[in-house]
Amino acid sequence: MKAIAINGSPRKDRGNTATILNAFTQGMKDAGAEVEVIYTKNLKPKLCTGELQCWWKTPGECYIKDDMQKVYPKLRKSDILILATPVYIPLPGEMQIFINRLCPLAVPLLETREGRTRARLRDDVKIHKILLVSTGGWWEKENLDTVVRIAKELAEDMSVEFSGAVLRPHAFLMKKKGELTEEGTVIIDEVKKAGYDFARSGELSKSMLESIRRPLIAQEELLQMYNRALESA
Repeated sequence: MKAIAINGSPRKDRGNTATILNAFTQGMKDAGAEVEVIYTKNLKPKLCTGELQCWWKTPGECYIKDDMQKVYPKLRKSDILILATPVYIPLPGEMQIFINRLCPLAVPLLETREGRTRARLRDDVKIHKILLVSTGGWWEKENLDTVVRIAKELAEDMSVEFSGAVLRPHAFLMKKKGELTEEGTVIIDEVKKAGYDFARSGELSKSMLESIRRPLIAQEELLQMYNRALESA
């Protein structure tokens, strides 16, 4: 299994998203998978202009010459695409741009499925699964629902499998003074196990995903923490 993971966090390897993603990809590597992590912050992708030259004028090729040109060959050779992002109402800007710039990988051979128009990936693109890793600061896991829908919709538009989402709400509570808490350590171990199992079976355990996203604090207590911080600001 060969995977490419795109981390859309502006904080790159210092963020909560990286904490979860790195554990998941380490689990995959421990199972023998080849994984490369790319940060959108380093790519600085330019905006898609929506002209669709990559569909009609130069099929499969984006006319915008930036660092995305280095990523397209890696995407084409990967079996798995992992999208990793924090929730930024809903996505960090560069992550949204990256997703838009995936257009050259699709071919405009359209069909209707369940009332929706869908395309598919080009024959030279090996990606057959997309999964999501996402973190948020609010208490409820539903705060990540919009990001999940975006990843799932992308998979359906490209006619590949959406393998699921590794989600961690109020992720910052996994650490105290920069170090993992006892509960945070347990969650990271679970994330590694999820990555290992995914590399071996191609599937994510629903029970494991539920455990990874479990509450670490009462909702009202977290609200009070936020509001006290606002009052003292």
